[in-house]
Amino acid sequence: MEAAVELFSAFLTIGGLFLAGLLADEVGRRTRAPRVTLLMLIGVAIGPSGFDLLPPALDDWYEFFAVAALAIVAFLLGGTLRPEVLRAHGREILVLSIVVALVSAAFVTGGLWAIGAPAGVALLLGGIATATAPAAMQDLVRQARATGPFPDRLLGIVAVDDGWGLILFSLILVVTGAMTGNGAPDILPTMIREIGGAAVVGVAIGVPAAYLTGRLKPGEPTLIEALGVVFLVAGFALWIEASFLIAGMVAGAVVANFARHHSRPFHEIENVEWPFLVLFFILGGAALELDRLAEAGALVLVFVLLRILGRIVGGWIGGRLAGLDTRESLWTGAALLPQAGVAVGMALIAADHFPQWHELILSVTLATTVIFELAGPPVSMLALRRLGYAR
Repeated sequence: MEAAVELFSAFLTIGGLFLAGLLADEVGRRTRAPRVTLLMLIGVAIGPSGFDLLPPALDDWYEFFAVAALAIVAFLLGGTLRPEVLRAHGREILVLSIVVALVSAAFVTGGLWAIGAPAGVALLLGGIATATAPAAMQDLVRQARATGPFPDRLLGIVAVDDGWGLILFSLILVVTGAMTGNGAPDILPTMIREIGGAAVVGVAIGVPAAYLTGRLKPGEPTLIEALGVVFLVAGFALWIEASFLIAGMVAGAVVANFARHHSRPFHEIENVEWPFLVLFFILGGAALELDRLAEAGALVLVFVLLRILGRIVGGWIGGRLAGLDTRESLWTGAALLPQAGVAVGMALIAADHFPQWHELILSVTLATTVIFELAGPPVSMLALRRLGYAR
């Protein structure tokens, strides 16, 4: 009887969350406020930091909704790396993603170390600062109905920069482990397996999917085919403990570049992406712990300022190296401010390997994630508007 009551409560809550998502969509359309921020604020209001209205049964479902939503987003972002986009913007995407990641890490690491943070903590938080929020960026571009070189570059950058971030973070773990004697040489093979294994899964499923899907009937692949491939990619990646985000992006890119019998990979999946994202963003907002803002103290403020500066400077340097004009170069870094789950995942890994800094790393990361999740999307939307791409 108790289980039935919990299931009843969970379904009532999910129905209410879908309607809340509909409300956020309408408010966002009328006010031009980012839907991501509106959904996160709804989550904060109904979560433990607000009125605590969510039933405990929903806690067990959040991981599934999160993985499902991010797997779909990762696949669609990989699909943006189409031949025509790579030919037009491939060099810009590569240069910008690498430079922004390196400059962000350097600014945060150097600044935190300069104000007295332990060198290991400064290095680890610098690596965490490279992470972005691909789901938020994709939804912002879609909400703004933005098309053109700038939004194409943004989607391309967020499709690959978490990969660069994971590689850089793995090297930082090794360096920090060597500095502290925590046995970190074992970390590098683990991170290589996580990234390399994800690439293998993406290619192994993406290649046959590129040639076999979309043949049951003329036109685009069916929704069942699309979800089947995306969930297979996520499932195999999780099974071998690889990054399902990178696996999804690789699979999407493979299908986009090798499927010749349909124009866009899995266009049908876009029709079911939004319901998953509604649950992901609202439940993600509910999971934010606002009291962490006070716990982490001055490091949070310094981290936020340094990451903003690093993003803007990195975007400007990368943009100039890639041949962009000054205006687009300045707004590129600002548009890449949102930060989400990948950063928290990095923090959990760092906290596990360096228990002496467990509370400090988690407190700073969770607190800054709250700030960038809520304040980042409006800045990204402002960048799209100022450059004339938001409708």
